[in-house]
Amino acid sequence: MPMRLRPSLYLASTLLLGITTGCGEDFAAHEEALGEVEAAAVSTSGATTHFRNWLSSNGYNSYDFVRADLKGGSYGGKASASDTVTRQPVIFIHGNSDKAVGSGVFGQTGWTNSIEYFHSRGYKTSELYATTWGPANALQSANQYHSKQNVMKVRKFIEAVKAYTGASKVDIITHSMGVTLARKAILGGTAHDAADGGSYNVGASLTSSVDTFVGIAGANLGLTSCYMSGPSTPTCGATNGLYPGYLYWGSVTGRSAYLNDLRSRSGYEGAYRYALYSTADEIIGYDGIVYGEYTSRIPGQTGEKRYTGYPYGHFNSKDLTAEVQYGMVVNHTIP
Repeated sequence: MPMRLRPSLYLASTLLLGITTGCGEDFAAHEEALGEVEAAAVSTSGATTHFRNWLSSNGYNSYDFVRADLKGGSYGGKASASDTVTRQPVIFIHGNSDKAVGSGVFGQTGWTNSIEYFHSRGYKTSELYATTWGPANALQSANQYHSKQNVMKVRKFIEAVKAYTGASKVDIITHSMGVTLARKAILGGTAHDAADGGSYNVGASLTSSVDTFVGIAGANLGLTSCYMSGPSTPTCGATNGLYPGYLYWGSVTGRSAYLNDLRSRSGYEGAYRYALYSTADEIIGYDGIVYGEYTSRIPGQTGEKRYTGYPYGHFNSKDLTAEVQYGMVVNHTIP
């Protein structure tokens, strides 16, 4: 008999209401007190003019990395041609329905706290980068998945930042669905999106281009909530979603093909690979465990930082841990 997972009361109630989004961001229902974010401390005006012009001149316009339609839609870039990049660039990849930089909208804190902290430790705007994938709209969160468009946007953004800065390697910090999107972007190889032309090639592996990879509150084994709802939405899909499959006679079967692809090998995310998560994550639920394993762990990881209670939930595992992220990226240590 297939083993059923016991959902938390939170997940059960949100499923009944039809608003669980999965690895992304049930803004209406969760009760986590979000970290204090001063939106004005980090510019929400988007990528610098110099970076915008470079993207345009180098054929990246179709990816819309700037996201001028959103306040806080992007971040990073040189002030001018004379602005030198001396530190290893850091790329931030947000989660479902979030965006690059927070702008005071509840549940869309972006990477404001992290960017602010890295600046306080000497990083320049030309060394910190973020873009917005997806619509940044909570009402559309259940329709977001590991689509060709999302995977390739993350992939091309990594390539663009590396080429623009001239860096031999970059650091990548990810959150929620951004974890699994970025892992495929780095892994490369083939993928399939029936809604967008079928099979496609992501490209060669980018492992040698990444120094440190940090995955915060990712669903690498899928989500309990997707098991309970079934693969009925794109986010929880059995092909490119976060469906965890089911346990049958001691083995997991039916897990999302996308997640199985990510699990087909390990150690490819970068030279150093860290997981950062909380067992009190109200979005992932069930103490963060899927079939006896922590879903936010990364196979072959170098190390992890795990929190076990308030105030570290799904969002604060990102918003309140900038110092930890910095330690992982710069010192390759877990504070």
